[in-house]
Amino acid sequence: MGGMIAALTTKWTLYVPILAALVLVCSWGRSVPGLIVALVSVALVGAVLAAVYHAEVVAHRVGEPYGSLVLAVAVTVIEVALIVTMMISGGDKAASLARDTVFAAVMITCNGIFGLVLLVGALRRRVAVFNAEGTGAALATVATLATLSLVLPTFTTSAPGPEFSSAQLAFAAVASLALYGLFVMVQTVRHPDDFLPVEDGGAVDDSDTHSHAPSNRVALISLGMLVLALVCVVGLAKVVSPALESAVASAGLPQSAVGVVIAMLVLLPETIAAVNSARRNQVQIGLNLALGSAMASIGLTIPVIAIATIWLSGPLVLGLGATQMVLLALTVVVSTLTIVPGRATLLHSGVHLALFAAFVFLAASP
Repeated sequence: MGGMIAALTTKWTLYVPILAALVLVCSWGRSVPGLIVALVSVALVGAVLAAVYHAEVVAHRVGEPYGSLVLAVAVTVIEVALIVTMMISGGDKAASLARDTVFAAVMITCNGIFGLVLLVGALRRRVAVFNAEGTGAALATVATLATLSLVLPTFTTSAPGPEFSSAQLAFAAVASLALYGLFVMVQTVRHPDDFLPVEDGGAVDDSDTHSHAPSNRVALISLGMLVLALVCVVGLAKVVSPALESAVASAGLPQSAVGVVIAMLVLLPETIAAVNSARRNQVQIGLNLALGSAMASIGLTIPVIAIATIWLSGPLVLGLGATQMVLLALTVVVSTLTIVPGRATLLHSGVHLALFAAFVFLAASP
């Protein structure tokens, strides 16, 4: 690897994903005691930090707005694989797993990550500045995807319960994939300037594109380490999930609380990367990560789940409950009011973080 890597990558970011992979191999499919759970948790945190580092190296190489897609898509692809695996092995008990995971991802990204990015941006410059056109387009796509995939199943009548019929699920899958593909094309080809950081006057800030970027070799190595680290993040999260389930059951919390914790762990790399961007006065990149992650979570999960129903024997519950729909509707309305001015203060961030806190509380106490 030589000095070329050493110029941009510290040794721990290379060693930690490999060590985390070894921990994953040794613990996968086994019942691990408390001491081993602690070791797995340490490896999980290390994999998260390494994933963030390598994602930023790759993003720096490819530039914005392509860079913000790297981590969002990578995490979501592996997350989808985890969901499908757990649904196939979970039977009827996993009927609502896809819905709970996707909804948790939307609330975490659109309120938790969104609020943290605005908080850091507002603390640094009193007002967090971003491009309302690009961010508004992303929010509109997220809102449409969430409504088509998670709200409509509650009201359709072709299948009993909050479920889609086969034809309806196929339509939702095609529409989700088409919308996500259209958004990626707009973000990267047609209107990329709408998703670049802006200055106080509204001018596009492209200063980051002029800084020295890593070489292709370094970027490829970081891409490989990123994929390995993300596989470890999702796999180790699954390993510790039985311990979480036991803790949740002991505390008298509903089973859905486990899904929220797992979603938080899986989305931790994106959270750290988004906050780091806000610390560098690149609020727009942080918002791209937040909304892009929500969009990818729906736009990639629903089509894959639709295909997986060919092998899944149990029901597939996608429709949200009344409390969840209220939270989703409030999130869309508040996000719209936040985005329209293209500027946000501490109050805006506080509102989003309050919604995120409400989601976490109601997940634990429905």
